[in-house]
Amino acid sequence: MKQFYLTPKLFTILKDLRKDQLVKDIIAGVIVAIIALPLSIALALASGVEPAAGIYTAIAAGFVVSFLGGSRVQIAGPTAAFATIVAGIVAKKGMDGLIIATLIAGMILIVLGVCKAGGLIRFVPKTITVGFTAGIAVTILLGQIKDFLGIQYGEKTVAVETVDKIKANFEFLSTFTWQALLVGAVSLLILIFYPKLEKRIPPSLIAVLVGALMVKFIPALDQGVFTIGELYPIPAGLPEFTLDDVDFSASKVISLIPDAVTIAVLAAIESLLSCVVADGMVNSKHNPNAELVAQGAGNMVSVMFGGIPATGAIARTAANAKNGGRTPVAGMVHAVVLLLVLLFLLPLAALIPMPTIAAILFMVAYNMSEWRKFVSLVKTEKVTGIIVLILTFVLTVAFDLVVAIAVGLSLHVIFLLFGKKAKKDK
Repeated sequence: MKQFYLTPKLFTILKDLRKDQLVKDIIAGVIVAIIALPLSIALALASGVEPAAGIYTAIAAGFVVSFLGGSRVQIAGPTAAFATIVAGIVAKKGMDGLIIATLIAGMILIVLGVCKAGGLIRFVPKTITVGFTAGIAVTILLGQIKDFLGIQYGEKTVAVETVDKIKANFEFLSTFTWQALLVGAVSLLILIFYPKLEKRIPPSLIAVLVGALMVKFIPALDQGVFTIGELYPIPAGLPEFTLDDVDFSASKVISLIPDAVTIAVLAAIESLLSCVVADGMVNSKHNPNAELVAQGAGNMVSVMFGGIPATGAIARTAANAKNGGRTPVAGMVHAVVLLLVLLFLLPLAALIPMPTIAAILFMVAYNMSEWRKFVSLVKTEKVTGIIVLILTFVLTVAFDLVVAIAVGLSLHVIFLLFGKKAKKDK
């Protein structure tokens, strides 16, 4: 009997799941949860929302995507790719706007999966994906300089766009503190060098512990270093249902459609790219259409319970595969472990210094930048491809991802058409 084309990967492999593999999946899930915890908090702060929102996202989207998804080892949650988009929407249109845009995006993703559009990912050129990924990395890095140096903006300063942040950093540079720089530098050094000495414990967890202990027990660091708890509320218990007070007026919904399309496109591209990487690591083949449906459902559930947009996280997915995960059970375990942390340990997040969060995001930006691939494309691509690559990169940094992708794709199509016409004329 032919299998339904949207059947989740979990349902196709359960009958063959052995006990020894189940144990490996549980262990991998726990390890990935430890990795995801500080990253989820850091990415939430980079997205302009409360730290707990990152954990809500990893729990809700992480569980739903593993349960319904088309990959054996995909781990979903908040990612750096969404940080600048989410921050922009929240700053301009509030959390209501983010919730509505993500719900629409989720519906778009489900429709794409049902319509078997999962294979379309191969038509998005590398020049665009590498261009906007590098642009997002630079945007995240520039956005974290403030916390890394302990800079304090004036009360009426509004710095949402990257250019505004750069101006504000120069304007208020005199407020930087050596204490913040010291904590940030130590955290960054741990993140860079610790993995070369020991690979079993995530370096971000070590950086968080060392940073918190420095601020707690070194008297000279009492001043000049803000912790998460001093700047953000740390809620206790489970998240609340968020749709009760959302304004779903027609005008507001229509105005958020462009943002929703951006979220859907980026979620589709990032998730399916992550699936392709994972396939190579575990010698498997993902179901792209089931994955799109799962990503849509995961995003919708995430924002219904206080989370933000999510997508497949390549680094966490790779960690899952490297630690023995081979079935979606690992991703579900990762979500359950984070839920237990949320219920019993989240108040400890209040002790994490902001410079440490900035250092973690510096490393996230570096790792996602794909600068080697960027340089390689500049060396090997045709002039038209290089133009698309650099323009997509510059527009992502200077404006936003919507403009960058729209212009990049338009130019790519124009160059293709002109190329074909030139061949015919010959």
